[in-house]
Order: sequence, then C-alpha cells, then structure tokens
Amino acid sequence: MPLHPLLINGEWRQAQAAADSFSASNPTTGEALAEVYPVSGWQDIEEMVAAGQEAAVALRQTSPETIAAFLERYAGAIEARADQIAQAAHEETGLPLQPRLRNGEMSRTVDQLRQAAAAARERSWSQATIDSEANIRSRFEALGGPVVVMGPNNFPLAFNAISGGDFAAAIAAGNPVIAKAHPGHPTTTRLLAEAACEALQESDAPPAMVQLFYHIEPEDGLRLVADDRVKATAFTGSRRAGMALKRAAEEAGNLIYLEMSSVNPVFILPGALAERGAEIAAAFYASCTMGTGQFCTNPGLVIVQKGARSEAFLDEAQRLFAQQENGVLLAEGGVAHLVEAVAALQDNGAELLCGGQPAEGPGYRFQNTLLRASGEQFLADAEGLQTEAFGPASVVVFARDAEQMVQIAEALEGNLTAGIYSASGEEDEALYERLSPVLREKVGRLLNDKMPTGVAVTAAMVHGGPYPATGHPGFTAVGIPAALLRFAARRSYDNVRHHRLPVELQNENPTGEMWRYVDGRWTQGDV
Repeated sequence: MPLHPLLINGEWRQAQAAADSFSASNPTTGEALAEVYPVSGWQDIEEMVAAGQEAAVALRQTSPETIAAFLERYAGAIEARADQIAQAAHEETGLPLQPRLRNGEMSRTVDQLRQAAAAARERSWSQATIDSEANIRSRFEALGGPVVVMGPNNFPLAFNAISGGDFAAAIAAGNPVIAKAHPGHPTTTRLLAEAACEALQESDAPPAMVQLFYHIEPEDGLRLVADDRVKATAFTGSRRAGMALKRAAEEAGNLIYLEMSSVNPVFILPGALAERGAEIAAAFYASCTMGTGQFCTNPGLVIVQKGARSEAFLDEAQRLFAQQENGVLLAEGGVAHLVEAVAALQDNGAELLCGGQPAEGPGYRFQNTLLRASGEQFLADAEGLQTEAFGPASVVVFARDAEQMVQIAEALEGNLTAGIYSASGEEDEALYERLSPVLREKVGRLLNDKMPTGVAVTAAMVHGGPYPATGHPGFTAVGIPAALLRFAARRSYDNVRHHRLPVELQNENPTGEMWRYVDGRWTQGDV
C-alpha cells in the first residue's frame, strides 16, 4: 500500500525522502492496521518550516474575523465527518466509540474550536493596555513564526495535534501550526487534517496556516524544536521525551510548553472517611480506571491516616480493583511501561496488593493494580514512590498522623492536580487549613471532595502546574482565552501614530467590547 501524503503549504504531497514507514495497531487485538504512513526526513520538515514562516508574515495582515471563520468552518467540517473520524479513533486507540469518542470527545473538540474562534474575534485575550498620557500602548499578539504542536495518544480528538486545544489556541492567537501526528492514531489525524484543509480552501487564510506530518526520527524532532524559525512548541507526552525536547528548545532559546507527568495526589482526611469511606473508595476506583487509567489527571497517589476506617477504605478499593474487568491500553508500549513502573514502586518500598501484571486477553491489557506504603517509606524515598504508572494503578500511603500528612504534602513534586476530601462539618477544618496552602503551591488545580479526572473546558480551568508536571507553572493547556497566551508575545507601541496602531490600541475601537487599561484604570467596552 502506498504511503499517505503529508499536508504541506495547502497541498497533499508525498514525502520526498521518507526515512521509514509505519502503521498503527488496533489495541484491542494487537493487529497492525492497513494504512501506511511515512517517517519524514528533514527535507519535508524544512519545506513546512519555510512555508510556515511565510504564513506567519501573511497572518500579520489577516483579520481576526478570517481566523475565527476558519476555526468555525473547521468545526463544522469535523462534524460532517464525525462518524468516520470517531470510528478511526476507536480502531486506533481502543477507546470506546460510544459515548467516549463519538459523543463526549467529539463534542469537546468542536466546542473548543468554536471557543477559540470567539476569542480570536473578540480579542480580549490580547489584554490591550493604553497609557494615554504617555502615549504608550501594548498588547499580546502573534509570535511571528510557526508553532509546532505534538499531541498525545490518550485524547485522539480533543488533544490531537491538528484539532486539539493547543492547535486551537495557537491558531486563534494568529500563528501558523505545524502539527505532528501521534503515531498511535495517524488515520484519525489525517481525517481531521482533511477537514482542516477543506476549511482552509474556503478561507482567505494562508494555506500554510495548517500543515501536517506523521512521524520523524528523534534527532529531527530535536532539530525542529530548536530551529530559530520555530517560535514555540507544545508537547504532551512522557517525561523522558519531554525533557529531551525541553533541553533542545531551551538551549536554542526557543519557547516550549510541556505537559509531561503527574501522579495527582488525593488526601482523604479522617472525617471524610468516617462519613463516606465506601463512597470515596468507589469514586477512587472509577477515576483511577477511567480510560484504563490513561488520563494525565489519573489519581496515582492517595494519602490517608492510619486507622480502622482507612483500612476499611483500602479493603473496599482493593475489592473493586481486583474484581472488575481489565481495560485496554492505548499501545503495546503502555504494557511495558506499567511493568517497569510497578516494579520501581515495589523496589522503593510499596507493597503490591493486587494486579501488577499484563492481563490475559487479546491486544494490550494490564491488570487493575493497587499498592500500599507507609508514610515513613514515602518520606524515605519520595521521588521513587512518585513514579508515574500511566494506567490503572495507584499507591495508597498510610500517614502516621496529621503531622506526617503535611510532611508528605511538602515532599510532593509539582503536579497538575491535588485533591482533598474532608468532612462536611468542621471536623477536618484544622488539618485542611494546614494542607491546603502546601498543596496550593504544588499544583495547577486544587480540588475539594472530587476526583481529578474530569477537566472541564471552561475559561476558569487551569490544566497546568509546576515542574515536572509541566515545563512552566504560568500556563494552562485548557481554558480559553488564557491558553492563547502561550503562543503570544507582549509588544509595546511608544508614540506610534494613531492610524498605524493595531485596532485594539486605538481609542476609537470598532471591534466590540474588550478589557483595556486606559488612563490608569481598567475599562470594559469602547473608550
């Protein structure tokens, strides 16, 4: 079967010098799928970067309305192909077709594209600031070059490199995107790219605003993120790959935004266990095994205090983990990763209670896995017991007392989330007030009385956190318009003549309401 072409500068072209080829596999059966894709050489990437640079120049003269209209057309084109795209994603990832892909993730994907369109049109994300007395004005605006997006395997639609939140934010901010497909779902990505190409053809936007390749050799990936024409990279994936990309980009002085790993600790306080221990155990099991545990917000670490109620909680959780059906992993490599991670947790003192091995059945499966450790063991090797087991696995740590719970919180690495379950009354309030400020500095999102797996697509959401969960604590990968600021530069206009200013910085503003700083105060609306 011939190799599928790349999307370069508005055209579907065969790879010029493919280094190799690959096919995805069906995780439920382990069998290779029929479609064959190229591993591009640098010549293809060079063409994309050069075209992306030209597109960035053209986008300086492209209206926000044109960008918004493209995003809306793209959302509609995805909806027109929704059944085909969802079916491809199901075959390539093993994730449930209904309701996960066709309903939930598909809806989220087109919704965030439309949210990005609204942000591009409304422009408040630019945070236009005007000092009339000094005649100095500033705003956020596009970076001025292509943005590279490398998406993960676990959300083939909503985080896809060519349709997900990073893509939507970069485009809405006025940047061209060079998307790298995840090799686990290339056909899904190709079908999305066909929808994007259709929307581009109906648009006045430059054709190289959206480009796609499927895979490259690791050394070319490092070269790409370090290329001085590339203005930023967004990557979601493993810490090992993320750290290599981070070093290459930062040594070249380039921006890179990383989402790498997180164990998302959940602290369950004594009063909460007394009130609803079994209910929390069920929520913990459901969260840890949702999507076979392959969520970046999976609760991989739970902290309780020693006592009979904590033992009862663990017994109920273990019963659920051991008795329920084992799910399908996204890829064969996920099985090997879990074997390695569970062994590392045991080597660092955790006791295996159930699971811990590849599961029987076709395809790629792993047993639901639960481990336990003492607070003393955790504090003796906090790094080792925070090893991320990306799958249906978690460690329950038994703290000696409230003081040790706080010490465990202080020993945590940076994470995307942390949760605290507490009593409905005042019983846990004192301990909560000690834990909360410690955890607040460790995570991007602090939760109360809920598990962390759900990430709502809302302007108030923060999907980020301190290193090593991400590369920078000041960004969010979910939540428009804030997510756009990763792909924007703050630029000032000093004594620039009025007719030469960007429209957001002109006193007479025809584009609608937005936040501005005028004469020393923030104002919403026309000035």
